[in-house]
Amino acid sequence: MSTPPAVAHSPKFHRDRSGYADALRIWFARRRPGAREVTVGDVDIPAATGFSNETIFFDVNWNDADGPHHERFVGRIEPTTGALFPMQTPACAVSVELQQRVMQVVAGHGVPMCPIVGYEPDPDVLGQPFFVMAFVEGRVPSDVPRYTLEGFLVDEATPQERHRLVSSGLEAMARVHAIDWRSADLGWLDASGTGAPTLAVQLDLYRRFATGQLGPRPHPELFRAFDWLAAHDPHDERVGLAWGDSRLGNIIFRDYRPAVVCDWEAAALSPTEADLGWWLMYDRMSFDDLDATRMEGFPTREEMVRIYEDASGREVRDPVFWEIFGSMRYAAIMVPLADRMTAAGLIPSDSAMATDNYVVESLTRLLDAAVS
Repeated sequence: MSTPPAVAHSPKFHRDRSGYADALRIWFARRRPGAREVTVGDVDIPAATGFSNETIFFDVNWNDADGPHHERFVGRIEPTTGALFPMQTPACAVSVELQQRVMQVVAGHGVPMCPIVGYEPDPDVLGQPFFVMAFVEGRVPSDVPRYTLEGFLVDEATPQERHRLVSSGLEAMARVHAIDWRSADLGWLDASGTGAPTLAVQLDLYRRFATGQLGPRPHPELFRAFDWLAAHDPHDERVGLAWGDSRLGNIIFRDYRPAVVCDWEAAALSPTEADLGWWLMYDRMSFDDLDATRMEGFPTREEMVRIYEDASGREVRDPVFWEIFGSMRYAAIMVPLADRMTAAGLIPSDSAMATDNYVVESLTRLLDAAVS
């Protein structure tokens, strides 16, 4: 059985970062009128943040009329290669701008979020646009090694804590879906351009994205998924803000409850059951596809559906459909991801990873089961 590549341990950029501390010092001082004697230190740019946005951690010390201050912050920097997910609208062209706009909306609706310090569109500061947010302490279920194989959920958590972590994560997702996208002024995220976002719009968007990323390379399983999804469209009218990358590894937990819901680069207006499908897909890949034992207290997928229904007040109508939709999306973004890994010299130039990988294997199994 194929296993996920160690993408989380792959460097994304090959550029000089030595000037980051001084650039951030000047930027922060401009953002905080009255701040004096600003210094930036303990700059940490981990390589273990994948091929999406570059993440930078740093400390800031300053004085003002209230006295001395010391805080830690997190920056998210636009990748030079662009976002991994397809662009929903021209207003989403800069991924970090999209993320901080969505984060400010969801924070206003009771979703736990890092406070945003500021967004910087000028690429001259750090070489690319970026935003800065407050650092929030907590624990994150790991991708590498996968949280189902080792780590605090396996080694430390009680059954009650595991159940609380998963159920509270699903409850946070339900709060996102409760947002009325029109009253929240999220029309700029509408890929239809007509005020009528639907699944069909997302399928067309991903089909065009995948076709462009693949070029002449064939990908029969991905296009089989597109055709199956189009033929079985449930025409779910419950459209809202979809998180897009809804999984445990994108939540910072404290006391086994969400302290921050992270990573909004795949946000879209879509039938919101798509988020539950992605969550269930990732659960399947993390347990079944890795032959991992489901820990005591960790809800089954069926139990997760019921937890989400209770939290959202919505019936889950077709979780299998939406899990296949999620797997299609994941297989589509594996194409540019593999290409970026190839360009970085992390996999051989003749690798077939773009079209032959563990995500596609999982998608094939789901499709085969659906048509059997």
